[in-house]
Amino acid sequence: MNKLFRATLVAMAVAFASDLAAQEIDILIKGATVYDGSGETSEVKNVGIKGDRIVFVGEQTNGITAQREIDAEGMVLAPGFIDPHTHVEGDLSHPERKSNLAYLMQGVTTVIGGNDGSGPFPIGEKLDEWEQNGIGTNAGLFVGHGTVRRQVLGNNDIAPNDAQLEEMKALVEKGMGDGAIGLSTGLFYSPGSFANKDEVVALAKVANNFGGIYDTHMRDESSYSIGLLNSIEETLEIGRESGIPIHFSHLKALGADVWGMSDQVIEKIEAAQSSGLKVTANQYPYEASRTSLIAAVVPRWAEDGGYKALLERINDSSLIDTLAEGMTENIRRRGGPSSLILSDAKYPEIDGKSLERMAEEWELEPWEATFKILKESSAVRVVSFNMQEEDIINFMKQPWMMTGSDGVVAHPRKYGSFTKKLVEYSLEKNVIPLEFAIHSSSGLTAETLGLKERGFVREGYYADLILFKIDELENNADYDNPSAFSGGMRYVLVNGEFAIDEGEYSGKLAGRAIIRK
Repeated sequence: MNKLFRATLVAMAVAFASDLAAQEIDILIKGATVYDGSGETSEVKNVGIKGDRIVFVGEQTNGITAQREIDAEGMVLAPGFIDPHTHVEGDLSHPERKSNLAYLMQGVTTVIGGNDGSGPFPIGEKLDEWEQNGIGTNAGLFVGHGTVRRQVLGNNDIAPNDAQLEEMKALVEKGMGDGAIGLSTGLFYSPGSFANKDEVVALAKVANNFGGIYDTHMRDESSYSIGLLNSIEETLEIGRESGIPIHFSHLKALGADVWGMSDQVIEKIEAAQSSGLKVTANQYPYEASRTSLIAAVVPRWAEDGGYKALLERINDSSLIDTLAEGMTENIRRRGGPSSLILSDAKYPEIDGKSLERMAEEWELEPWEATFKILKESSAVRVVSFNMQEEDIINFMKQPWMMTGSDGVVAHPRKYGSFTKKLVEYSLEKNVIPLEFAIHSSSGLTAETLGLKERGFVREGYYADLILFKIDELENNADYDNPSAFSGGMRYVLVNGEFAIDEGEYSGKLAGRAIIRK
């Protein structure tokens, strides 16, 4: 290093320390083992906070005084985790759930909603609401393709004409102008499933013009329609043709037909990256997925026109055989009726039971039992055990893979994804080192989503920070008790305020609406 340059750095450091010493900061965390979110190994450092920002990261405090000091010897200090795929819009708008404790207790300080092509609209109104009413974590939104499509075309299996496509593009432009992270699609779900690739490319170009990303629950994670590998290729083509960065949400190989294909998926993604396309993904570390019973079992053509139209088809004797054949095949794809665990708190007769059990109790075939259930409720969900750990681990090891909960009720991933990854896959099984587990839950996510000054322990960045002892981390949520809070987070700071203080929720709503700039 040039001597003059070295002397300049020393002088700057001394001047900075002198400035800090001349004023009292708010919080000084001393002697923490700092994983800064970059994926680099840890270092023991002191970290100072003033207002909502990190103002000091270093070895010497040089007489800095603080209103509150924390002796963090033996504790890990890391950036607050960032979840790129959640379904917490309802929670954040609910007066009793807006603290977002399920996430705070895992160390998550920022969540993103509007995934799977569905979310609030207009974007700006929802972000303003959260900012004014208070939320426990930071929160941002995607523009949902399905939301936009439904507004213009309803739930119908039709292609937009030129005027309708322009209307859809205008809605995406408004959402991006309001600060959305990018465009999300749920091409597996109705009505997104009715869209062709060209429609999606046209809308993705709009989001790309704003610097957004393309987040997708792609058309097929199994063998429902075009197949897993063809769906990967379709997604990559959307990126190539629109120029937008691609982000696969909850990437997986779902169902017996595609188990073991993770190597081929990774090969396709890495080839696209080598050609210059920006491609990333997230996953939740569980072998079971959760979705609606309709999405899991009903052929997509039967949803044309929405739930009312679906009921008419179920009651149409001329369609029974076709529907039964398609539903039986979809149940097989999901691992069979024993692997489909039903959940609907408003339908206690079936809640927590398998489709196989209900079919036996009612003395019906599984497809007939599904008909009976759907006639009672469109809101029934299923937890289905349809993934293999070998594929989960293979995806987890990739440098472009980050943590995302896809958090919903009745599945432990909402309360445990981040803790489970740290405890089980990093600390116990040594699948990934702790520094990468943290990076893939913070810095990598911030860079992918374009979240400025978040995701790292750096001077000038927002003070979204977590402090914990490794041996105190607990993942308490499981399939029998999916809503059990994680344990072990001593302190969670959101924008410089203690949301979790000495392991307890402080009552503060320090989160902010995230607006992509």
